[in-house]
Amino acid sequence: MEEIRLETHSGPRNILIAVEDSEHSLEAVRYVGRILPAEELGITLFHVLNPVPECFYDLELAPSFGSQVAGYHTWQAEQKRMIQDFMDRARDLLFDLGRPRKAISVLIQERETGVARDIAKKAREGFDTLVVGRRWMSEVRDLILGSIAHKLVTYLNQTTVWVVGGQPDPARILVAMDSSDGAGRALDYVWETFGRSHPEILLLHVARGLDCLRPDGEGTVLGAHWIERAREEIEKAERAMAIVFEESIDRLEQRGADVIRIKTKIVPGVYSRAAAILGEAREEDCGTIVVGRRGLSRVEEFFMGRVSNKVLQMAREMAVWLVH
Repeated sequence: MEEIRLETHSGPRNILIAVEDSEHSLEAVRYVGRILPAEELGITLFHVLNPVPECFYDLELAPSFGSQVAGYHTWQAEQKRMIQDFMDRARDLLFDLGRPRKAISVLIQERETGVARDIAKKAREGFDTLVVGRRWMSEVRDLILGSIAHKLVTYLNQTTVWVVGGQPDPARILVAMDSSDGAGRALDYVWETFGRSHPEILLLHVARGLDCLRPDGEGTVLGAHWIERAREEIEKAERAMAIVFEESIDRLEQRGADVIRIKTKIVPGVYSRAAAILGEAREEDCGTIVVGRRGLSRVEEFFMGRVSNKVLQMAREMAVWLVH
């Protein structure tokens, strides 16, 4: 295995940005540089270098590539040159955005077991956050490096992952909330990331409506007694969520947050919670959506369930933080 290291750092937070030589990755780097506070943070730019073209792994031709293909060494040298040039651009971008050079590391590593697995392995080595950019490939496969980002958020269920799409505005963020511990951890993570310099924050709770009580696809509803009982339960849940919001804001205020820059909103009666979250993010001009991996119960994973998985797939021009 060959490693190329340029400069080292130490800092209160270690962030790993997995990059490729693309504008999508550069936008992810720009987003990190813009949204994080100006204080010194440890940022590592990491690239897994394929010793042969990616398609050769799919064709199972990788082992014979080096010995049988003319120009192999020229091709390999060009790949290294291109990623080194990209790393220089990315590091200069972070520097221009106020990051001290000593806080930025560059690591280029040859592929060992696979790009996604190599990134996941590196992320577990003392990094608390992994950042990847979204690649526009098709309507079906739309994550960085093919399906690599999807694999990473699956592998790294104990690591916070940011998936960055487009050019998200860092000025406002949306935190999807419920009454679970996972949502509380997501909000704590936001505070620990920004502290008193936090951007505008929208705490949002969306609740499923009575459509969830329909027993079949024809729209048949249950009896009036059950509908009324369901309404009562929904109203009860909304009142409970209002208390959660109040307690959360009080806790943040005690820690020094500017509560004027924190809004709360409850959206009841929605058919799709993910679509509602995305719609509110667009309406409020939030470039970042924060969700906890564990949601409404300790049994169902919020991410691996439906909601944050759909948010991740739908928020194509935003940054989605999946907080463990």
